[in-house]
Amino acid sequence: MPNTSSAKKAMRQSRRRQVINLRTKSKYKSAVKATRQDISSGDAAAASENLKKAMSAIDKAVKKNVLHKNTAARRKSRLSKAIAKLSK
Repeated sequence: MPNTSSAKKAMRQSRRRQVINLRTKSKYKSAVKATRQDISSGDAAAASENLKKAMSAIDKAVKKNVLHKNTAARRKSRLSKAIAKLSK
């Protein structure tokens, strides 16, 4: 347990940030999962629609420092590549 008042405040901030980070992480993971499900089912139209939502969620995660920008670029690239392959 924290002893000093500054340590107590840091603990409160840490909890608050953790909740925000988990919420952001969950949103982008759900969006990516929905896109992946559309890709596996072969529905290119729904997949490309969900791709927009997934990219937006990933970009927001990067903006909030939940994801590294290179990780986000890799994930977006792989999703768009899979949809392009599906469209052919």
